[in-house]
Amino acid sequence: MNDVVSEEKSALTDEAILARFTASKNAPPSALTLGFKLIAVSQAERRVEIAFDARADLLANPMGQVQGGFVCAMLDECMSVAGLITSGMTHVVPTLEMKTSFLRPAMPGPLRGVGRVVKWGRTVCFMEGELYDAEGRLLATSTGTALPTPFAKFKK
Repeated sequence: MNDVVSEEKSALTDEAILARFTASKNAPPSALTLGFKLIAVSQAERRVEIAFDARADLLANPMGQVQGGFVCAMLDECMSVAGLITSGMTHVVPTLEMKTSFLRPAMPGPLRGVGRVVKWGRTVCFMEGELYDAEGRLLATSTGTALPTPFAKFKK
């Protein structure tokens, strides 16, 4: 593959990265709101799986479905974490743009997201995401581009 990935690539195994996320006490409030839990990592495939607990009291619209903005946030989270993993845990990947297609309503309850990096370039990362319900039905898909930024250069 001709993609450029950080020379500082982490020596962490997939299991070590998963354990690091599970043990973290610094989960962002947005991830907590979405009910985020990283469940699988594949650095070789540039892919992650994330479980979301879509609570109706936090995420539902007046029709009782997960509001579309939260679906987008879940997909953005999947793609961004895939970018972080692809960088070897050395870069954040702020989203430059994303497109989401809603295929069926997401209902409150357990949801599963998949994020993958399609191409990691010198200045832009191309990503894809999918969101599934508990029965494995595809709810929404997304594509996105992001700006890989080393943690050392990231300014809050």
